[in-house]
Amino acid sequence: MGKTIRLTMAQAVAHFLKKQMTVVDGKKVPIFGGVWAIFGHGNVAGIGEALYQVRGELTTYRAHNEQGMAHAAIAYAKANFRTRFMACTTSIGPGALNMVTAAGVAHVNRIPVLFLPGDVFANRAPDPVLQQIEDFGDGTVSANDAFRPVSRYFDRITRPEQIISALKRAMQVLTDPLDCGPVTLSLCQDVQAEAFDYPESLFEEKVWTTRRPQPDADELANAIALIKASEKPVIVAGGGVLYSQATKELAAFAEAHTIPVVVTQAGKSSINETHPLALGSVGVTGTSAANAIAEETDLVIAVGTRCQDFTTGSWALFKNDNLKMVGLNIAAYDAVKHDSHPLVSDAREGLKALSSGLSGWTAPAALAEKAAAEKKVWMEAAAKALATTNAALPSDAQVIGAVVRTIGGENTTLLCAAGGLPGELHKLWPATAPGSYHMEYGFSCMGYEIAGGLGVKMARPERDVVVMVGDGSYMMMNSEIATSVMLGLKLNIVLLDNRGYGCINRLQMGTGGANFNNLLKDSYHEVMPEIDFRAHAESMGAIAVKVGSIAELEQAIIDSKKNDRTSVFVIDTDPLITTEAGGHWWDVAVPEVSTREQVNKAREGYIKARAAQRIG
Repeated sequence: MGKTIRLTMAQAVAHFLKKQMTVVDGKKVPIFGGVWAIFGHGNVAGIGEALYQVRGELTTYRAHNEQGMAHAAIAYAKANFRTRFMACTTSIGPGALNMVTAAGVAHVNRIPVLFLPGDVFANRAPDPVLQQIEDFGDGTVSANDAFRPVSRYFDRITRPEQIISALKRAMQVLTDPLDCGPVTLSLCQDVQAEAFDYPESLFEEKVWTTRRPQPDADELANAIALIKASEKPVIVAGGGVLYSQATKELAAFAEAHTIPVVVTQAGKSSINETHPLALGSVGVTGTSAANAIAEETDLVIAVGTRCQDFTTGSWALFKNDNLKMVGLNIAAYDAVKHDSHPLVSDAREGLKALSSGLSGWTAPAALAEKAAAEKKVWMEAAAKALATTNAALPSDAQVIGAVVRTIGGENTTLLCAAGGLPGELHKLWPATAPGSYHMEYGFSCMGYEIAGGLGVKMARPERDVVVMVGDGSYMMMNSEIATSVMLGLKLNIVLLDNRGYGCINRLQMGTGGANFNNLLKDSYHEVMPEIDFRAHAESMGAIAVKVGSIAELEQAIIDSKKNDRTSVFVIDTDPLITTEAGGHWWDVAVPEVSTREQVNKAREGYIKARAAQRIG
């Protein structure tokens, strides 16, 4: 056995993390951008003391909410295209469970983040310890078992030497483009403080690089043959294009073979939307241009996408009876969905191999002509939706237009997550550079927005970060405004107040339901809440303003460019108006039996729409 160093288990974790490196733009950098920590009795004495020892090499950040700090870590990794990531540590009990929702966000979106929650005593001497959940039938269960279904890898460390193999396995998962996702190492609090003679080799610097699997020869040949036989192919670009950093290859492939490109929520910004072949968003929140091409396509080339129901219009969007699909994806699980012909490969390498095999082949000219005509129609509709207005209660789209005109551009990253805004932004935000559009819509987690904006700003401090958030999401989680001020990281937060959950209220109406329990006025109340969002944001240190019109909003954003800290712009909006152009049906089950005629009528429409679904 080689040389050893005596450390506590927690100290071993801290010293290991600081030695993990990667290469970004030719420069070697730490792969961990820092550690988020909210301390309690389950981690303050162990992990807390260990992080203090390495504070000069591995920065620890303090947040106000465990879910919020985990969202910031997720956004940091997403903004870095998964090349760098962060760790989060909490105490046991509620602190740990607060991160479980964020773990779901990371798992669904395939984002790397290392969760280090404290756990109960392995020796069980003080059982039940404060915040311990006791399972009457299983003495090995703790609150942290809730992380199991939302972790790519889970381990409970009950002896100090177990951390050696656990850390190595964690890094493998965090850096593997196939298995990539959240890792949970549940750290028993007594074991955190126990010492062990660790091999010095564990703390040697290691550089992690991205694995790029090449396509299988037979799968590649089959995909090339399918593309050559197609007459109306379309590329559906997902988040995998961005994570593979294959945006140049995507544009080159589309240009070489004149194939239109449509984008998912995660894939938006994978191609400059001013490109002639870029038709914008597809599916439920799609542009009319993208959906017109998708409805007629005979071959979907799905690149780096999970083919989620919003992308496929609940599998009712593609109406060509002769439709075939090629699934170019690093995960076979995604590549074969809905009988797709798989091309299991890194997106960048797969696109290059396809293009080489298709040398000289282009789609029929009529396809590009139709795409151009449909895009022209869509751009006219989008311009109308984004246009300024004097309305007392503007639409979400009109607010987006004001933001685009004043702070939009290649140096801006737009961030959002849940509610009605993602649909409008997917259609209307003009993404022109990779990463300029950051949407958490895999889990559509309300409350991600402000904390996520903080994570993006940490990853990309040189960029203007614009967070667009509704009052519903803001009320769920807003405390990281104070963290952004504390860290000197300026966010531009546009808060649209429609006095309730406007998006779900519209969905409720669309399925025949009565206006009930979504807008504040339709909820049970003794007194209508009058929330002063401006004063609330100011109380956390932000510079805030309440504006009364689109013109005032534009001026406020322009004036805020001189502000030295997070700025919040509050504007009242109409809860009912959405952009009518574009879009597609979404499968939301309508009750089969109801005493209300509106529901029965909606059910008839639902049954008719379901007939277009491709089952299996």
